[in-house]
Amino acid sequence: MRDSAIQFEKVSRHFGEVRAVDELDLEIRDGEFFSMLGPSGSGKTTCLRMVAGFDRPSAGRIYLYGQDVSNLPPYERPVNTVFQDYALFPHMTVDENIAYGLMIKKVPKKTRTQRVDQMLDLVQLPGLGYRRPSQLSGGQRQRVALARALINQPRVLLLDEPLGALDLKLRQGMQVELKNIQKRVGITFVFVTHDQEEALTMSDRIAVFNLGKVEQVGSPADVYEHPATPFVAGFVGTSNLIGGELASRITGSEARFSIRPEKIHLSQRSMDAPDDEFSVDGRVRDVVYLGLYTRYLVELDGGGDVVVVEQNLRSTSMDVMRARNQEVRLTWKKEHVRYMGT
Repeated sequence: MRDSAIQFEKVSRHFGEVRAVDELDLEIRDGEFFSMLGPSGSGKTTCLRMVAGFDRPSAGRIYLYGQDVSNLPPYERPVNTVFQDYALFPHMTVDENIAYGLMIKKVPKKTRTQRVDQMLDLVQLPGLGYRRPSQLSGGQRQRVALARALINQPRVLLLDEPLGALDLKLRQGMQVELKNIQKRVGITFVFVTHDQEEALTMSDRIAVFNLGKVEQVGSPADVYEHPATPFVAGFVGTSNLIGGELASRITGSEARFSIRPEKIHLSQRSMDAPDDEFSVDGRVRDVVYLGLYTRYLVELDGGGDVVVVEQNLRSTSMDVMRARNQEVRLTWKKEHVRYMGT
């Protein structure tokens, strides 16, 4: 295992009666792209602020590369932060914004110029150093903010929802670009987001936060394919949670389980399920055509709804709309079921 970059040991942060972070134990490895994923108020941003030194834990310790930094001021920590609003100086040029940290450290001008040029190449903005932030697009401003954070050569880069202000196409492009930059510089990136797609796209590992605690830590595939709790199953992607009498009819046990919509196959009721599959009958109550795929809402015999997603390999919008109100059989592989207990 690689060395730890960041370690939380029983860390809590309370704001009056609110437990924003509650006895958190978490390790982030050196050199990985690590995402903190969760809804608003789940504690992820508070954790980032405590690593940066903008906030301090009410209890517990935070270590950066083995050093207890729980009470160190931000400027004594080997980290830098990129914010959603970029926080660029509007009266400075791109060059001046990127070089600001080096100027504060009184690095010679010649060295500053060389390092700024290197950063502009890294973030693919060569030749734009003379512009001011107002002359740049949102994506370009985000790249400048990234270059300004990286020029000080931190050991850890903290990113607080940095893509939230970008439109969808630009955000998707920056997801790939951020991951490529992280690979090139080789330092630890800690990325805070509420966007599951961002976390799944870029991360080596993901911590899923809920109510100040981490419900699961794992690779994107582990978190998506093997959710540890009902919250993870519902928050990371879409999942059908089935329990009680309906679960008993399907699996023979009342234990609650989850099944992802894309794992379910729609067929005619006359089709029998093989021994390695579960099946249940229902009626298509609604159909939503989304181009790449179609989402079906199926009302099950005996009560309850299940969401099914199928890719439109051959279907047109007219084809899929004809499925509304049809009686169908749903089948899925037993191996795709994730049991959540009673």
